[in-house]
Order: sequence, then C-alpha cells, then structure tokens
Amino acid sequence: MTAFAFFLVAFPVAVAIYAYIGYPLVLWIASHKRERETIMHYSDWPFVSVVIPAYNEEKQIAGAIEALLAQDYAKERLQILILSDASTDATDIIVRQYESRGVELLRMPRRGGKTMAENIAISRLRGEIIVNSDASIRLHSSAVRDLVAHMADPTVGVTSGRDVSISRDSAANITEAGYVNYEMRVRALETLTGGIIGASGSCYAIRAELHKVSVRDDLSRDFSAALTARIHGFRSLSVDRAICFVPRTSALREEYRRKVRTISRGIETLFVHRSLLDPIRYGVFAWKLFSHKVCRWLLPLSIVPGMVGLVLLASSHSWARVLLAVCAVFALLAMIGTVWPSERLTPRIVSLPAFAVAANLAVLEACWRVLARHQDHIWEPTRR
Repeated sequence: MTAFAFFLVAFPVAVAIYAYIGYPLVLWIASHKRERETIMHYSDWPFVSVVIPAYNEEKQIAGAIEALLAQDYAKERLQILILSDASTDATDIIVRQYESRGVELLRMPRRGGKTMAENIAISRLRGEIIVNSDASIRLHSSAVRDLVAHMADPTVGVTSGRDVSISRDSAANITEAGYVNYEMRVRALETLTGGIIGASGSCYAIRAELHKVSVRDDLSRDFSAALTARIHGFRSLSVDRAICFVPRTSALREEYRRKVRTISRGIETLFVHRSLLDPIRYGVFAWKLFSHKVCRWLLPLSIVPGMVGLVLLASSHSWARVLLAVCAVFALLAMIGTVWPSERLTPRIVSLPAFAVAANLAVLEACWRVLARHQDHIWEPTRR
C-alpha cells in the first residue's frame, strides 16, 4: 500500500515536470542542432480572405474591422468577411456601414455556433489563403502580411500568430499573461523543430484547400487546422512577427468558462484525430501532440489520486503532512482569488494559485462534459 501511495504522489509530479519543463527543454536542445531554414518569398502575393465570426459584438466589431482595413496588404488582394451568427444587437448594422470599403457580411439565419458558421461561409471565400481571427482581437498592421509571407514555402500549410495579452491587472489575467508568454515560447521552439501542433484561435492562416476540409460543427477549427495540415503532409508554424493583441477579461469566472469550452472542444477534436498520436506513422509530430496536449490534460486527472496518496502517507511521513498543509494554503489562496474584487489589483500570491486551480479544474470539468456528451458548439464569446 505504501509503494502504491508513493506512486500516486509521484505520478502527477513527474507529469508536471515533463510537460512544463522537460518537454520544452528537449525542444530547446533539439532546436540548437538544426540549421536555419531558407526563407522563401512570393513573386506575386496571393489573394487572402480574412474571416471573423461574430455574435452580438456591437462593442468590438468596428475596432476589429478598422484593424483589418489598416493592414499592410494590397487592398485589391484582401477580402474581409464578417460572419454574424444570427446576432440580435447592432453588429450587422455596424458591419454594413463598412460595405462601401469592401467589407462583406454573411448573416446566419439561426445560431449554429462558430464552426458551423465557418463551414457555411466556405463557398463565399475567394482567397488562396484564409486568415481566421476573432472580433475581440486587434491585429498588428503587418500581421496578415507576416502570416501569409511564410506560406511562400510550399511545405507550410498553417501559420499561427503570436498572442500578446493586453488588460489591466487582475486575478484572471496577471498569471494568464505569463502563461500565454510561456505558451508562445513553446510554440516558437516547436516551430524551430519542425512545426507546431495547434494554431492560435486569435489569428491563424491556412491554405484554402486545407480550410475547405470538412470539420464537424462541434469541433475546434483552429486546433483542427494544424492536425489537418499534418494529415495532408504540410507543416504548421508559429510566426512571432504576426502579433495579435488579445484583451483579457478581469473576471476569473469568465476565463474559467472560456477554458472549459476550449478544452472540451480540444479533447473532442483530438479524439477524432487520435490516429495522429501514432508515433510509427507520424513520428515527432505524435510525440509533440502527446507532450503538449495529452500530458497537460493528464496532469489535473492525476492530481486527485495524488492527493489520496498524500493522505495515505500523512500518518507515517511528516513530509506528506507538510505537503498537505501547503496544498490547503494554496487552495485557500485560490478561493480568495475567486472572490477578489475585479476593480482591485490582485496580489501575485493570490493570483497565481487562483489561476492554477482554475486551469486544472477547467480540465476536469471539460473531461466530464466530454464524457457526459454535453454539446459546446453553440459558442458564447467571452466578453473582454
């Protein structure tokens, strides 16, 4: 029993160390052994379609459109299409005000969710490359050009932007911003070692022939993009120069709900493409997919039995009692973080536990939703 309890405690520790330290370290070592790739250039820039799904985004949509109109890309080679998922506010009215500047509106007859709207819109897209973004995201003026530039390499099927968090300090985003920066560094290392395994939902570009591959309405299209690219023999890259400014909500509960939706759709998407986890067929890509996604989702699932192991060991080992006390304090700080007033600066000693606990609980709830067959395809955008 003692040996089993030790295993229960050691397993989540090992998973955490590997997923968040070991995996990036291996990528870093491997990246220093690779030669730099030759950068290819277009002789003639391709036609690009930029797609933004929107549901009741009257406060955000004008800013998103203005950022797209300000892109450093030939206007005659740029299509801007706004997908209104049966919005009930002034979103459609605002978009129509930009029709004279070339902005197009496609309104869904009824709400069907983000992926369904994107599937319906495929027939309206004229671009050789499709850029997908979000109403709350503000793209740097060179973002579209930087994403598209890397498509000059015929082996590249998807390019993903670099998220930069912008918001005032709060429990929901102090640590979130740090985590996003960490995630972007991991994607940069993955790019240097052959390619990423998932694109950023904030902004990514994909070849039209890959974008037109069928994606189930309840799945994540941005996660599917890199997986589809690999199945068809393409690589996916993270482009540091393609900056996407991502506002973060000040409410931890809103971020938590967003994470649950994102993770549950991600789990469903990976299950559909589970053949990509076969290392014999997909080699390094399979290893990256397992390390970056599966291990991170596995960690919260292993923490619960790990706590059971600590309880079993506490009666005979003082270090186990100390760890239980530390976990109790950590949980208390996290509870304080969930009720901390959003208008006040949250101390890091509170925001870090709050973020960590929320992130792990989100995985557990997402797993439950998947097992219980809850549907998340009718997406409710996080109001930022």
